[in-house]
Amino acid sequence: MIRLDEVRFGYGPRRVLDIPRLLVEQGSSVLLRGVSGGGKSTLLGLLAGVLLPGSGRVEVAGHALQGMPGPARDRFRADHLGVIFQQFNLLPFLSVRDNVALGLRFSRRRSERISGPLDAEIARLLRALQLDPGLMPRRAGTLSVGQQQRVAAARALIGRPAVLLADEPTSALDRDAASAFLQLMSAQCQSAGTTVVVVSHDDSLQPLFNRTIALSEINQAGGADA
Repeated sequence: MIRLDEVRFGYGPRRVLDIPRLLVEQGSSVLLRGVSGGGKSTLLGLLAGVLLPGSGRVEVAGHALQGMPGPARDRFRADHLGVIFQQFNLLPFLSVRDNVALGLRFSRRRSERISGPLDAEIARLLRALQLDPGLMPRRAGTLSVGQQQRVAAARALIGRPAVLLADEPTSALDRDAASAFLQLMSAQCQSAGTTVVVVSHDDSLQPLFNRTIALSEINQAGGADA
């Protein structure tokens, strides 16, 4: 599902990533761990096609991203990726329902994967993530941090994306809450066949994943990420 070959990336003269090879199998769940400033977010940017490598090949869900123009990479993200941002990036003035539905707005392909009414699927995802569907009309900005996190996860998961990318998704939670949330999220990914890549500095999360990759072990660059 994910393949990197001889990938190098830098900001100006400062090399941040130098990854000879990385393979992630379809349907697996991977914890990519490393220290803050170690290049984890940059790697997610490459996997999402937001950043392009200076050299090498980045292939995700059968697409070679380094050779695609910007509009094609935008379409790729909309059709194939779900993303959970560290700060969730919900639109606070929109309802919970409309925030989750944003995951489909730019992708007919993901919309077509939903069988039945959209609101029923949104309610199903919210229940699966232990969030009351009765909150669907509420503005996202009025929710607690834990509730916003679950809404962000539902938005990323709707339409069964091929790959879920999550950047420090549990940074605002204590250890018990983080573990519970990741277990709920993982169950939904497994049922949809979604490949999961989570970046975190928290080593305690390792038992929740099929595989753990230390970025320092695959990255030959000595640079740092913002």
